[in-house]
Amino acid sequence: MAEHEYRPVAHDHDEFLARAMKRKGFAAAYAENADEYELVRELLAARAKAGLTQEQVAECMGTTKSAVSRLEAAGKHSPSVSTLKKYARAVGCEVEIRLVTAPRPTAGSTGRSVRDSI
Repeated sequence: MAEHEYRPVAHDHDEFLARAMKRKGFAAAYAENADEYELVRELLAARAKAGLTQEQVAECMGTTKSAVSRLEAAGKHSPSVSTLKKYARAVGCEVEIRLVTAPRPTAGSTGRSVRDSI
């Protein structure tokens, strides 16, 4: 099998989002999954910075390329903390998990935080 140099495809995510936000229903659907999308962007950025392919990350994690592909795709898959730690180690990072105090709902509010409505 021939070795290939990893060259990420350029993608202007901000431009993509600006166009997509104009579509009916997109903003609400995107807001509902914003945390997952942010995680995926961080995973992809870390792998790109490390200069690794999905195959190389999979090998470091002791898994398959398809498992890494699922991990890097926003959707119904919710990775475990141990899986995220394995991925992070493979790309030269650490996982940081924090709980932050959410604002308490006030009278007349929906109980959702500002972040939930973005």
